[in-house]
Amino acid sequence: MDWLWSGSWFDAYAPEGFEAFTPSHGLAILGLIVCAVLQWLTRGWIRSNKPVSEGIRWLLITVLVLSEVTLNIWYVAQHIWDVQTSLPLELCSVTLLLSILMLIFRSRWLYPVVLFAGIGGALQAVLTPNLAYAFPHYRFIHFFVAHSAIILAALYMTWIAGLRPTWKGVGKVMLFLNGLALMVWIVDRALGANYMFLTGKPSTPSILDVLGPYPVYILAEEAIALLFFSLLMLLFEVLPGGRLYVRLRKGAVHGADRAL
Repeated sequence: MDWLWSGSWFDAYAPEGFEAFTPSHGLAILGLIVCAVLQWLTRGWIRSNKPVSEGIRWLLITVLVLSEVTLNIWYVAQHIWDVQTSLPLELCSVTLLLSILMLIFRSRWLYPVVLFAGIGGALQAVLTPNLAYAFPHYRFIHFFVAHSAIILAALYMTWIAGLRPTWKGVGKVMLFLNGLALMVWIVDRALGANYMFLTGKPSTPSILDVLGPYPVYILAEEAIALLFFSLLMLLFEVLPGGRLYVRLRKGAVHGADRAL
């Protein structure tokens, strides 16, 4: 089976490194945008066609599962699986696994975690990747497919499955993230690892570089996460179907009636 994972496309020591905002990076971002917009524009049609909606749900589940499975096969095949770096303890790895469970069980409890933490972490990863491999390396393709699928899974549950985010959910996700960070920090200390960058910044350029030294950037991340979750919540409030959108529409209708 090793031959499947040989060659320059899978070489863990490939010399050509990733560079942000190159054409390949831009196309990866554009692909995510196109998929999200298409899901939004066709949401009504997808909801009214159960075979289509179920097909998309299982397609997302399959992509997410294969992302995690093939990544670990690649680690083992390239002889680089390491307890300090290969456990699924990064935020996006955790939300990827939770996305799978959310889609399988249509979980309302997991939904806010994937929506806020999943989109927040995956979107940051897509825009400022902590990635060492350029296109068309397997890890480049895996990285953007997996992170995009997390975002699309959360949007699917919102626009197709009909779940709605709440402000209470924002608070619950903040509590979840702090509890997760504490557990991961304990693992980091025990293994000498740096999952979730709780013991130091990544080696590649990232948004953490402008947030101050360790551990100040962790506190800054807390504030940024709360701000991002709040802005995301507001976005869903004003989009068609959101509570604020509905109130504004009702207010406009009542205003028109009074004018007549």
